[in-house]
Formats: sequence, structure tokens, C-alpha cells
Amino acid sequence: MSRVMITGSADGLGLMAAKLLSREGHAVTLHARSERRARDAMAGLPAAEAVVVGDLSRLSGMRAAAEQANALGRFDAIIHNAGVGFRAPRRTETEDGLSETFAVNVLAPYLLTATMERPDRLVYLSSEMQFYTELDLDDLQWTRRRWDGSASYGETKLLDYMLAFAVARRWPAVLSNAVTPGWVATRMGGAGAPDDLALGPVTQTWLAVSDDPAARVSGRYFYHQREQRAQPQAQSPELQNRLLAYCADLSGVELAAAAV
Repeated sequence: MSRVMITGSADGLGLMAAKLLSREGHAVTLHARSERRARDAMAGLPAAEAVVVGDLSRLSGMRAAAEQANALGRFDAIIHNAGVGFRAPRRTETEDGLSETFAVNVLAPYLLTATMERPDRLVYLSSEMQFYTELDLDDLQWTRRRWDGSASYGETKLLDYMLAFAVARRWPAVLSNAVTPGWVATRMGGAGAPDDLALGPVTQTWLAVSDDPAARVSGRYFYHQREQRAQPQAQSPELQNRLLAYCADLSGVELAAAAV
């Protein structure tokens, strides 16, 4: 049995992944952005060990979530599922002066990774939309560029992919991978999404707990349990280091240089 925490698991793919893991006998900790959503999460999966509460659009909420998670003890795997979608009609700024899309999709998984007790496996949810965006590391908050919700979302998903690769390179003892669940009919994906919803949570749970040799790899990108072609930018150590340094500057927390 593995202990797994899943961010953004009050509903959608996060809750689906939690239910799948619970049915397989694993101990699951959920995450919700508020106490009300935490009650929804527990109603969706009463067998969950606990629910961590923290609004991941805020640095204070990210830190609160990490502190609560650490108080529960070390997890074997963490699935970074929480995310803001791509239909935002305008740039939304958080109380910390950050783009909400960047804060939730990128800075939150970075800060949780850097501050939570290190697991054996890390899984970051990315998206095929990463291949249809122009990365601009000098304007990740979209203060200079004209706002484009889809492009901003795609950029954050590329950054999630970069983060997974950076962690895999920096922490060789931890299996760190990225996953695209496909375009599925969740609240984020919309009712017309064409991919198979039932397959949406499968790959991330497989990477989190499976003893299959194909799942015991690191620094890879998967879709439906199959490794996909790599985005060259995501594999660049130079760009990875720039992302890590930027996130460290925003959060005040550096990602440790080596596993202990």
C-alpha cells in the first residue's frame, strides 16, 4: 500500500484519481482550496485519510497546504493535479501580484515540491497545449504581452513539464514525471472534450504507485501510459534552472540541489 496525496482533488480528475487509488487499496490524502470544498472532497471519497486545505493561488495557501501535508507524515507519491483552465477572458491577479494561472499551475507545485517531505515519486499534470505556445521566460506573469488565456495556460503546462524534468535531474533518487491526461470532459475541459474521460486519471495513478518497470522511470512525459516525444525546451537544463531560480525568488524557497 502507498500513501498518495493529490492536489486539486475535490472533484474532476483529481477526485477520479483518488477513487481509483483508494479502490486499489492505497491510502489517499485529498486537497481542496477551502473548508467548503474540503467537505465536498470527503463526501466524494469518505475513505480518504485526510483533506489538506489551502488556496493555491496564494503563497500563504501554498505554505498552509505544505505544512498540513507535512504534519500528516511522509507520502510515497504526490500527484500535482491542481490547475486553472484556459478559458480565462482576462488576466486575473492574485493577492501576491501574480498571474493566477501561473500561481496555481506552476508556483504552487514548485513550492509544495520544495517544502514538503520528499516522496519517492512525483507526478505533474501537463497538457498537449504546451506544444502550441511560445515560451517567454521574461514575461511569465503576462504583464507585457497581450493576454491570451489559451496561450498562458499552454505556457504553464510547458513549465510544469520543465519542472518535472528539473526535479528528475536534480533529485535522481525521486521518480519525477509529467502526464497529459488528454482533453476530457471535466469542468475544466468542457462538455465537448473528445478524449476518454475514464482514461483521464489512469496514467498519473500508474506512475504514482505501479511496480511496472515502464512506470519506474524518471524525467519522462506520458499520455495513456505511453511515453511521448519530448518538448526540446523542457529538456534544456539552462531553461530549467532559470525557471527554478524564478520560482525560488517569488516564493523565497529554493529547491534543494540533491536528494538526501
